[in-house]
Amino acid sequence: MNNRWFQLVASLVAMIMIANLQYAWTLFVVPMQKSTGWLLPQIQFAFTLFILCQTWVQPLDGWLIDRLGPRLFITLAGVFAGFGWGALSVASSLPQLYLFYAIAGVGAALVYSGCVGSALKWFSDRRGLAAGIIAAGFGGGTALFVPVIRHLIDTRGYQTAFLWTGIFQGTVIVIVAQFLRHPKADATSAAPKAVVKTTTSRRNTEQFTTLEMLRTPQFYMLYVMFVMMSIGGLLATAQAGPLVQAFGLPLAALTAATTLSPVANGTSRIFWGGVSDRLGRENCMVIAFFLQAISLVSVVTFGTTSSTLFTITMVLTFFTWGEIYSLFPSISGDWFGTKHSTSNYAFLYTAKGVASIFGGGVGALLYQRFGSWAAVFYGAAALAFIAAIMAIVLRVVQLPKKGAVAAAPVPVPATRGA
Repeated sequence: MNNRWFQLVASLVAMIMIANLQYAWTLFVVPMQKSTGWLLPQIQFAFTLFILCQTWVQPLDGWLIDRLGPRLFITLAGVFAGFGWGALSVASSLPQLYLFYAIAGVGAALVYSGCVGSALKWFSDRRGLAAGIIAAGFGGGTALFVPVIRHLIDTRGYQTAFLWTGIFQGTVIVIVAQFLRHPKADATSAAPKAVVKTTTSRRNTEQFTTLEMLRTPQFYMLYVMFVMMSIGGLLATAQAGPLVQAFGLPLAALTAATTLSPVANGTSRIFWGGVSDRLGRENCMVIAFFLQAISLVSVVTFGTTSSTLFTITMVLTFFTWGEIYSLFPSISGDWFGTKHSTSNYAFLYTAKGVASIFGGGVGALLYQRFGSWAAVFYGAAALAFIAAIMAIVLRVVQLPKKGAVAAAPVPVPATRGA
C-alpha cells in the first residue's frame, strides 16, 4: 500500500480502463448510425458531452480528492464509468445516449484527476516521469482492447460490446480503487531525490494559487493554444470511423488505425515530454505543433488513397498530438509553480472540453455542410499552425508575476536556465 511504484501501477491500470471511453468510441459510431438511423452530428454530440464532463468536472473533484483521498472517489468512478458505458447498450433515444455517455464522462473525470494527482504526490521528485506514464495509459490503453471490441461488434453487435466492456472496466476500477492511497507526509520527504538535469525550460520561482493564475494573461494564452491543439486530435479520435466510410476504405483500415494510433498517442506523451526537458517546453511545442498541422493535412490528402496510408497518417497525427497532455501540464508547473499544480492544471485541462465542441458535433456538422472532411481537417491544421506560431511568441513572453497588472504580456528576451 505504501510502495509508490505499486501505487503508480494501480493508477495506471485505472487509467487504462477509462481509455476506451474516449478512444474506442469511433468504433461504435457507424454501427450505431446504421442501427438507429440517427444523424452523425446527433451521435457525435454525445462525444462532445462526454469530453465536457470528463474535463469540466475535474476542477471540483480534484479539490475534493486532494483533501479526502482517492479511494472513495475512484470507487465511485468505477460505478459511474462502468454503468454509463454499459448502459449505452440499451440507449434507445438520443437523450438516453447523451445521459449515459455523460455519466461515463463523470467517472472518467474522477479517475483522470485522481490518478494524475496521486502520481504527482507519490513522485514529488519525478513528476514528469510519473505524469507521463499515467497520461500514456489513458492515451494508449485502448490498443489493448480494440481487437476485442471490433470482434464483439462484428459478431455480437455494438450493444453487447458496450455492455461487456462496461462491466469489465467498471469492475476493475472499483477493485483498483481499494488499494489507492495518498502518501503520508513523511513518505514524500523520504522519497529518493531525482538526479538534477540541465534543462532549457524557464521556471518561475513564485508559487501561484489557482485564483492568482487565473488573473494572469499568460494563462489565457496557454489556454487558447491548448484549445486549438486539442481540436485536431479529437477530430481524429471521434471521426475515424466516419472517415473510413467517407474514403471508401475497408473496415480493416479502421481496425489498424484504432489499434496503432493509441500506441502512438501514448508514446508521444513520454517521448515529447522527455524531449522538452532538453529542448525547452516552448521549443518542443513549436516543432510538435508544426508537425501536427502537416499530419492533419496528410490525413485528407494521402490518407484517402489506401488503407496503409490512412493508418500511417492517423498514427502520425496522434504522435504529434498526444504530447499536449505532457507539455501543457509541464509548462503549467514551470510557469505557475508546483505547489498548486493539480488544481492549476485541472483548470487548464478544461480547454480540452471546449475543443470537444468542434471535434465532435460541430466537426460532423461541417462535414455535412461541405460534404467533405477536407475542409474540416484543413481548418484544424490551420489552428495547429497558429498554435505553433504562438509557441514561438511564448519563447519571448515574460514569466507571470504575482500582482502584475492584467495586460497583454510584453515580449522580453527569455532567460534560459534550470
